[in-house]
Amino acid sequence: MPRYKLTIEYDGRPYAGWQRQVDEPSVQAVIERAAEALCQEPVTLFGAGRTDSGVHATGQVAHIDLPKAYGGDTVRDALNAHMRDEPVVILSAEEVGDDFDARFSARKRWYLYRILNRRAPAAVRRGRVWWVSKPLDVQTMNEAAEVLAGTHDFTTFRSTHCQAKNPIRTLETLTVMEGPEDEIHITAMAQSFLHNQIRSFAGTLKLVGEGRWTAMDVKAALEARDRKACGPVAPPDGLYLTAVEYTNEPKRTLPPYPGAD
Repeated sequence: MPRYKLTIEYDGRPYAGWQRQVDEPSVQAVIERAAEALCQEPVTLFGAGRTDSGVHATGQVAHIDLPKAYGGDTVRDALNAHMRDEPVVILSAEEVGDDFDARFSARKRWYLYRILNRRAPAAVRRGRVWWVSKPLDVQTMNEAAEVLAGTHDFTTFRSTHCQAKNPIRTLETLTVMEGPEDEIHITAMAQSFLHNQIRSFAGTLKLVGEGRWTAMDVKAALEARDRKACGPVAPPDGLYLTAVEYTNEPKRTLPPYPGAD
């Protein structure tokens, strides 16, 4: 059976997350129904990451095995036609070898967290950014983010429901910078992340930006290895999976402002 690599964009607001669920809508189920309409038989989609309810993607990757061969453009266009009423699109589809696995072949995952930092709340960006009305100090947030970069036990910054066996991760990139239109962007890159890790980072760094925490407070929280030491978990609205990189692929140039209005 030919295998296809899909690059996917979606608005996470209508869904209970990426993963198929019994009683709730999911991104995985939407694409699988479209693939079944194309092939006239059930198929299973395998994603590079399981985004939570309300989390968005501009570069999610998945693979799917189809019962017959199609051109990549045909797969993309047919799936999009069957999903025309859903905020999910296939950006590209390409045939790959049987050894490609969207999850286990991934070497880097990139995420972006968007904070709208202005007095007025979001209107057209509502549900796609975290609105914070109090001014935030981007420089001190970025300095605190540097404390978290590297290889650490991130027990403090993962959900109590996280199913990962090991809390140690290597965070290759964590930066905070000003974005366009009153936004602050937190960019994170690692081979893999723990459940709620980036949203935990965002909520903690917000405390730093407000002047309520310092970089030393973040360091102490990290070293505590205790979930209770974490700052508040930021809402899912501002989180985007922006790219997944694989071996033998050129380094991605990430879109600086996905979902811009």
